Amino acid sequence: MEQYVIKGGNPLVGEVEIAGAKNAALAILAAAIMTDETILIENLPDVRDINVLLEAIAGIGAQVDRIDKSTVKINGSTIGDVSVDYEYIKKIRASYYLLGALLGKYKHAEVPLPGGCNIGSRPIDQHLKGFRALGADVDIMHGAIVAKADELHGSHIFLDVVSVGATINIMMAASLAPGRTILENAAREPHVVDVANFLNSMGANIKGAGTDVIRIKGVEKLHRTEYSIIPDQIEAGTFMFAAAATGGDVTVKNVIPKHLEATTAKLEEIGCEVEEFDDAVRVRAPKRLHRTHVKTLPYPGYPTDMQPQIAVTLALAEGTSIVTESIFENRFKYADELSRMGANIKVEGNSAIIDGVKKLTGARVSAPDLRAGAALVIAGLAADGITVVDDIVYIQRGYENFEDKLRSLGAEIERVSNEKEIQKFRLRVG
Repeated sequence: MEQYVIKGGNPLVGEVEIAGAKNAALAILAAAIMTDETILIENLPDVRDINVLLEAIAGIGAQVDRIDKSTVKINGSTIGDVSVDYEYIKKIRASYYLLGALLGKYKHAEVPLPGGCNIGSRPIDQHLKGFRALGADVDIMHGAIVAKADELHGSHIFLDVVSVGATINIMMAASLAPGRTILENAAREPHVVDVANFLNSMGANIKGAGTDVIRIKGVEKLHRTEYSIIPDQIEAGTFMFAAAATGGDVTVKNVIPKHLEATTAKLEEIGCEVEEFDDAVRVRAPKRLHRTHVKTLPYPGYPTDMQPQIAVTLALAEGTSIVTESIFENRFKYADELSRMGANIKVEGNSAIIDGVKKLTGARVSAPDLRAGAALVIAGLAADGITVVDDIVYIQRGYENFEDKLRSLGAEIERVSNEKEIQKFRLRVG
């Protein structure tokens, strides 16, 4: 198993380029199989989740041609199987997007119940409700979701809870369902808008993405397109908080500042200087930061995927902060790891009460999931001494060249695979 070994204490300084949005890319790759013509997708992040989904798509018979690490051609005309292998699903949750894509195109899909990060239950009942409203019979058999329809049809669907996954899945299936679909209480995240834009570029008729009512007029078929994925707002936010926690000065490039407003507002609130440009954001933390309260909410609220990163930053800020998690119930598993580094953090129900300390100290910690793993790396960068982060396979699911990008900002971090390499690093950095 690989680890990150980090010598903390260096402020991060410089410029970093952000990759394409993982969460948009996963849905767009699934949607790419909905036509028999060739689709070209650019600005893909080169991360494990993307590579696994491309394998799953090739596994059902589509032609997948990886032109380079950020560009792929997909042709779905050769798909011979609507049943996705469990091997892929257990690694990444987002392979459930193949349900909406296959159901829309072939009126039949079989996808095992999903895996992914262990951050709490993420029910798929809203997805199934939407498919049924569009005319599909949906059953769970032998651990898989089986959806079939003689014909799909437009419908009026109201989501009981705001769900990004359900919004995207229903949008895909409804794109090829004759008639009009109105989807209410829809998720408004930037990647929902990106998927709608991608489908529209293939000939779909979707209006209202980015609001809570999406209107879809079903079309007969979709066609070829070339499309570039939006930048990853969570990767951008992670580097912004890494700058804040280490007292650094980092310009985050290739971003859409509008997508970062909730993150930017909190950084300014705790005492950072944030400067926005057309496609970049500069974050400076010239002095010790101070307390705030934050609650995660669906977009445009503060993102749940940025919750561990702000908690680590607040662990070093002056005063007492409260972080409330309202999306996932199991998202504070990093708190014990952070305590090992000297943080004063106490979890009560769905809130973490954080008394800021002057410094953290290096320790051996374990990444419990993707975003918490990245947050523990930030803690290591800000801490005195050496930190070893285990289970970094989680981090590699969602961050492209994470250690290289951090090193380019002055971080002392290395990816290692055994104790001997950790010792070598210790000796080298003194």
